[in-house]
Amino acid sequence: MNSKNNFLGFNIREFKAGKYTSGKDSQKRILGFSTIITPSKESQKEHYTKITEVIDKHKAKPQAALIKNLNPIIRGWCNYFSIGCPTKVFYRMDYLIYWKLRRWAKRRHPNKGEYWINKYWQKIGNRNWVFSTSRENNPLTLVEHGSFKSQQYIKVKGDASPDDGNLTYWSTRIGKHPQMPKRTASLLKKQKGKCRRCGLFFKDGDVIELDHIIPKSKGGKDEYKNWQLLHRHCHDEKTRTDGSLERSGSKTGCNSAMPKQLSNIPSNYRWK
Repeated sequence: MNSKNNFLGFNIREFKAGKYTSGKDSQKRILGFSTIITPSKESQKEHYTKITEVIDKHKAKPQAALIKNLNPIIRGWCNYFSIGCPTKVFYRMDYLIYWKLRRWAKRRHPNKGEYWINKYWQKIGNRNWVFSTSRENNPLTLVEHGSFKSQQYIKVKGDASPDDGNLTYWSTRIGKHPQMPKRTASLLKKQKGKCRRCGLFFKDGDVIELDHIIPKSKGGKDEYKNWQLLHRHCHDEKTRTDGSLERSGSKTGCNSAMPKQLSNIPSNYRWK
């Protein structure tokens, strides 16, 4: 290990690494080491202490009240520490909290057996042992640290600027742009800047069109989970085969997703 340091709650470590696992600089040159960023031990202890304090304060409170107070704490901590390699730390935190909650449940019902105590944990979908209220009437579920995935941030291109007019690049990167419709920018970020049909990246100047995954003529709805962005030619190919034209003739109901062009400027306009 070459260095070890804590910064803003993170523990940053560098290890010697071979050419296949080593980090690289902006010129793709091998650095000879790998950097690992995790929540520091102090941050973990502080977070766990805060969780235990909330649990202890809710000894006689309903399970729903406990979950409502714990969820904001867990979400905020995980969102902050989701960069780097926090996965092992997150799962370990869930393990510790599980046993703390078991003690909370036993303390509430000292004369009950393990089988009865297990009522505080439910099976939801393919997830077992979820700390949740009854599955009826929209249950409240405790957020798990392990449900938060590590976020890897990509550096901004060296020559890129928010003012360079490349709406596609900036919408894909941050999911919003003042000159791009919110829906289009959100879908670009969700699709990571790629056309869902051909798999190629959208480039600045490409005509991007909004498509209904399930055509409206087939009962598709106007909602995010039924929208996708396609190149114009990809959209035309899909429309010819997915039944979009069966009821609407030559009209598909899908419009270009790119921002509308500003009014034409007269050739004799004098800039001030």
